[in-house]
Amino acid sequence: MTFQELKKYKFILASKSPRRQYLLTELGLNFEVKTKEVDESFSSELKAQEIPLYLCNKKAEAFVEDIDENTIVITADTIVWVDNQVLNKPENYEDAVRMLKMLSGKKHEVYTGVCLKSKHKTKSFYALTSVYFKELSDSEIEYYVKNFNPYDKAGSYGAQEWIGYIAVKKIEGTYFNVMGLPVHELYEELLRF
Repeated sequence: MTFQELKKYKFILASKSPRRQYLLTELGLNFEVKTKEVDESFSSELKAQEIPLYLCNKKAEAFVEDIDENTIVITADTIVWVDNQVLNKPENYEDAVRMLKMLSGKKHEVYTGVCLKSKHKTKSFYALTSVYFKELSDSEIEYYVKNFNPYDKAGSYGAQEWIGYIAVKKIEGTYFNVMGLPVHELYEELLRF
């Protein structure tokens, strides 16, 4: 498929994330945002990339009735993986502080699972980015959580915000994956879809 052929499709982005909406807009695709309540629980047996892959597929299944011949649904789920455990969105201030303390001075992985679903086809993939944080002081963590309210972000942080400027020493992999949507990989998968 070419970029011009992609423009013929109606895309549904099944995400409330303003970052995903921004990135998809910048990709030049016309889309509408539609979300459905989906139970985002998962088995504790799932590890690393298995978690966002499972969740993005679960989210896509909720849209089966919304898909016609000319529609492609895009769902995504991002997690932070550190010390062999998952960090999703924080529940409250204390949880956000706890997560940032876990990330302080360490390397962690950001996994985003993406699912493309049309009437006749489903394709899922994931992207992995390794992020290295400097050692954060308590005052830096508290300042960030109080001023940036990272409650809608996996791992309690947004790399595009203040904490990303001061904490991220190095990234291996795609930066946009850390923002919640691996745009390059998504574009390539859409061309093959």
